[in-house]
Amino acid sequence: MTNRLDHTVHRVRTGRQRRSKQWTTIVTILCVLAMAVFMITLSIGQSVTPPSQVLRVLLGETVPGASFTVGHLRLPRAVISMLVGMSFGMAGVAFQIMLRNPLASPDIIGVSSGASAAAVFAIIMLNMSGSSVAFFAIFTGLLVALVVYALAFRHGGVTGTRLILVGIGVSAMIESVIVYLLSQAQSWDRQEAMRWLTGSVNSAQLDQAYPLLVSLCIFGGLLLSRARELDALRMGDDTAQALGVRTGMTRITVMVAAVGLIAVSVAITGPIAFVAFLSGPIAMRLIKNNGSLIIPAGLVGACLVMVGDYIGQFLLPSRYPVGVITGALGAPYLIYLIIRVNQKGSAL
Repeated sequence: MTNRLDHTVHRVRTGRQRRSKQWTTIVTILCVLAMAVFMITLSIGQSVTPPSQVLRVLLGETVPGASFTVGHLRLPRAVISMLVGMSFGMAGVAFQIMLRNPLASPDIIGVSSGASAAAVFAIIMLNMSGSSVAFFAIFTGLLVALVVYALAFRHGGVTGTRLILVGIGVSAMIESVIVYLLSQAQSWDRQEAMRWLTGSVNSAQLDQAYPLLVSLCIFGGLLLSRARELDALRMGDDTAQALGVRTGMTRITVMVAAVGLIAVSVAITGPIAFVAFLSGPIAMRLIKNNGSLIIPAGLVGACLVMVGDYIGQFLLPSRYPVGVITGALGAPYLIYLIIRVNQKGSAL
């Protein structure tokens, strides 16, 4: 009996070590891939800057030509793309795990639309710009998330399907408000609002990295502190509760953290389409059941935004904002996922 128990304990321990090793390997590969894409975006554009000069610029040296090209033109875009992509990826997979539904993305349930409408209103009606627009968008994004949650709440709590349906309805109403605001705008305000609505890092500045870093540290850290509870929620509420997870409190905490990440990111770059939606499923395919998806999804999101921005700048006949590229990639996947959910009942 003792030998059998020891054998079972050994198998469980070996399985945990194997899963941990696989998770570490995949995350390391994703880190290397993200850094490689980051360096490529700094080195290769309309002109090629040797990696040695890029490193010198990053270390603070003044390199003729490279200091302007890398330090002032490419570095802000790359840094903002990486941080925003990580925020979208972490928030998106948190929603999908929490609600156990691959369609439960901030793009779908109205959070991004709320922040977008606030920014358009601030630009067109209040003549705001810069940080004022960002703060207004953050506040409104959080408020819309609260409204969606309150409308979806019932005595039994909040279910994923109900939250998604309420979010889609609220998002549709908000989109109509955006269209009305654009119809009332002057041409120069309309251009600025449309640039912002598309999702772009064209006006990225290094100063914008500070609020993103603070957001990642606070809200991203909060998500990571709930990683075990989120893993338990993947198995269903009953199983999670049996494991000691306070599902209601966990959902509220995760939703606050995810909405915070989304609101800050949308306030800086606009709603970059489908990054939050795509990052989670890609991370799920890579990690499977071998560990937390928060960090892998963040790294996938960073790669998606950096690659999308690079494609939009240099690999197409005309220049396009990153939101156009990610939208073109994400829309077909959304259709595929809806068909798969309809056929199998779940895509997770």
